[in-house]
Amino acid sequence: MRTSLSRSAAAAVLTVALAAAGLGPAASPAAAATVPAGSGSYSDTRPAGTSGPTTGTGAPVTPKLTAAARNKPVPTNDWWSSLAYQRYGDNPYSTPMYGHPLTYQATSGGLQVGYPTAPAIVGDGRQYEYAHKADLTVGLSGLNSPDTKADAWSDWTVTPYWSDGTRTLRTTIGHGMPFVYAEGSGGDARITTASTPTVFADQGNVLGVTVAGHHYALFAPTGSDWSVSGSAITAGLGGKNYFSLAVLPSTDALATYRKYAFSFVTGSTVGWASEGGTVKATYTLTTEAKEGTERGTVQALYRHQWLHTPDPLTSWTYVSPRGTMKVRESASFTTSQRSAGVLPALPASPGVDKARLTGYLNEVANASDPFSGATDTYWTGKALGRLAQLVPVADQIGQTGIRDKLLGLMKGRLQEWFTAGGASEFSYDRDWKTLTGYPASYGSDTELNDHHFHYGYYVYAAAVIAQYDQAWAADSAWGTMVKTLVRDTANPSRTDTAFPFLRGFDVYAGHSWASGHQGFAAGNNQESSSESVNLSAGLVLWGAATGDTGLRDLGSYLLTTESEAITQYWFDADRQVFPSGFGHGTVGMVWGSGGAYSTWWTANPEEIHGINVLPVTGGSLHLAREKAAIGRNIAEMERENGGPAVEWRDLLWEFEALADPAAAKGKWDAGNAGYTPEQGESRAHTYHWITTLDSLGAPDMTVSGSIPTSAVFTRNGVRTYSAHNHGSTARTVTFSDGATLTVPARSTATGTGTGGGPDPEEPGPSTGNTFRLKSGGVLTTATDGAAGADTLAAADGINRDGTPYRPTVYEVKGVDGTLDPGAATTFRLRVDAGTTVGLAPQVRVGYDLTGDGTFDRTETFRYFATDPVAGWEEYTQAVGTKAVTGSLGDLRGGTVRLEIWNALGNATSRVQTGTEAAVLRIPYV
Repeated sequence: MRTSLSRSAAAAVLTVALAAAGLGPAASPAAAATVPAGSGSYSDTRPAGTSGPTTGTGAPVTPKLTAAARNKPVPTNDWWSSLAYQRYGDNPYSTPMYGHPLTYQATSGGLQVGYPTAPAIVGDGRQYEYAHKADLTVGLSGLNSPDTKADAWSDWTVTPYWSDGTRTLRTTIGHGMPFVYAEGSGGDARITTASTPTVFADQGNVLGVTVAGHHYALFAPTGSDWSVSGSAITAGLGGKNYFSLAVLPSTDALATYRKYAFSFVTGSTVGWASEGGTVKATYTLTTEAKEGTERGTVQALYRHQWLHTPDPLTSWTYVSPRGTMKVRESASFTTSQRSAGVLPALPASPGVDKARLTGYLNEVANASDPFSGATDTYWTGKALGRLAQLVPVADQIGQTGIRDKLLGLMKGRLQEWFTAGGASEFSYDRDWKTLTGYPASYGSDTELNDHHFHYGYYVYAAAVIAQYDQAWAADSAWGTMVKTLVRDTANPSRTDTAFPFLRGFDVYAGHSWASGHQGFAAGNNQESSSESVNLSAGLVLWGAATGDTGLRDLGSYLLTTESEAITQYWFDADRQVFPSGFGHGTVGMVWGSGGAYSTWWTANPEEIHGINVLPVTGGSLHLAREKAAIGRNIAEMERENGGPAVEWRDLLWEFEALADPAAAKGKWDAGNAGYTPEQGESRAHTYHWITTLDSLGAPDMTVSGSIPTSAVFTRNGVRTYSAHNHGSTARTVTFSDGATLTVPARSTATGTGTGGGPDPEEPGPSTGNTFRLKSGGVLTTATDGAAGADTLAAADGINRDGTPYRPTVYEVKGVDGTLDPGAATTFRLRVDAGTTVGLAPQVRVGYDLTGDGTFDRTETFRYFATDPVAGWEEYTQAVGTKAVTGSLGDLRGGTVRLEIWNALGNATSRVQTGTEAAVLRIPYV
């Protein structure tokens, strides 16, 4: 949530012309300091009295880049950002950078390289770290550069550059890279070791040395020879300009690593695809052969990667703060993970008391200040997030007035921020190629911290608005401003000249970084991983709501990838990452060097445990995958806290509900009176979340749906499938366990088996009295669509006359109609038992007059005895009723349901769908 607590001041006047990069129309700055963006705008000049990026003493700072890189967007918030962002006036090189397995720090003489393998437990036992400690320095003889600059970068590699006027050095380093690739001129290759090295192999241009217990291989051009003198190791380059070194997993790896010594990495690229409930990614290094023809290499995979790769790995491993890294002998590898689904809201359930929920909703909607005095980007975002969670909940229970009031509040506040010149606005910084909201907070301006945390709330809120108002989300309206925030925080383009590729998300580390400058001895950090996921979930929903499948699938990749990183590196769910001496089962913050049981602002255990939970949304379901880890997490919090949560009880109840809904419900029942909701929460949302999960069961992360906006819940062995369809036509969602669910257009559907049915609270067609049965459990007034047939389950040899048994259900919601006293329920259905003797389909029609989940009237018709001749037979209401309960009345947002089942027999039969002979007519006008 907070990356740094510093506040500094500086000013600059900047202009910009932006490239579209696939995220909206390009906009050139107007004559005034305003750049139009659809109906919105942003400024190309910071508001008076505000600051942009500064040093630690408040002096303005610009990116520290070579001429070759000067006009490229800098990916701040990365593992190596201190190369480009000089936070400290006396350090023009870098702070420690954690690539893993190697660590690095730039100095005047070159690049320090370390391989920390022994953790230290520091900070009164609250932090573990594998701190950078140089084993050696890679340089050139006589190199004494006044600074180090970033010369080039790719998805997870970077090339620092040194020059002292006589000598120049470039090195390429990266995540998962055991090699350091060096190119230099003006001097011999020089390796300076931190202590006297032990030589274990001397093969002329290949030298194996051990320093501080770590084995390194040094590679000079063919024909060169390494010379060792104390701690100085040098080699002439023989007219060439390249050399390399590698940390070896063991001395017997030398021959293999020698093969790749001159296959220099020149770039790194990730590609992703989200399809059919699976997210696949390919990680590829590009290489250049400096000698020979070899273009392969070796890579070390993090735990979150090797757990999900089908590719073969070697037996070699490395130590890292993220647990064991495993080595692959190849320039690429793939991962495949079950998609982590996102829902706009938890589906409707019978456990929710609508009157009680309405009262809670009104507390928020009618508050004197629904934004709680928020003025800066972070706290405004939190307030937007609180309202956004309640919009689909209000809609779900038919409270359209509350829904629309909340939407109006969100639109109004977003439009204020999305319009330059007011008290709140966004401003573009041409030097840093970033968009900063003012008033800023927590260093989002002076340190470029936390943009993904802050803006994720805006994107999520905009996605909820887009679900209900597509015109508002159009590029010509407010969509361009939303997309500009996306470009700043999660830009999928590598060719956009205005914003960097995925500013904060580290594709190889599997998670985001929060600090813009990375100016810490422990490397970069991220505290609230859940707020990072909030942006990813917002991308899924925004992309789905606006038809931008590229952004939707990007969000799915980011969320699914970071979910595994959170599981392993924040929660240590498998208990294979945290060192044995670290006395905690979770961390509030992940650092490049390790992790810390802490937050930026408090040592309160509730906040340490809760900061990686908030905000609780339909994008939080992924946390439920490791239910035992949630139980351990809650138990540790209560031990450290000296009892149950008090300040953030609502967040932690919701977290517990993902693993043990009944326990969370018990805590809610006992403690919901008089508590103060966390600033981004509300009683309405907490009540709906906990009671829904108590009714449907915890999320079942072993099953995924074929679209990202789907989820499964399990209670007592019974699965409930749910999906939201943002599209304009109905679609069938297939789940990985074989279940299917047909989801009407712009609706949520929920069911417990094949076909499922519409969400019992989701508004549906509101006019008409004649409905066709449609496969997938839908009653529709539409007369188009394909003909089909549904299978009716067998009665299993037992007389089911009058009692629905495994019925096939068709339903329509949100029906309005005035009762026609002279009319009656009629239906025309075609059924077929094939050649089976003794089957008997039976129909029951139910009317829930107000849509509250209670059926006020049911009419059970006599069964229809089929013949044993293949072919359709017609079944109508003419058979007469067997039983009638309740009374009819006017329908006001009501629900009509038709159930059909086999009352007799021991075999299945079929019912026709989608035709004029698959019709229900109700007695309403």
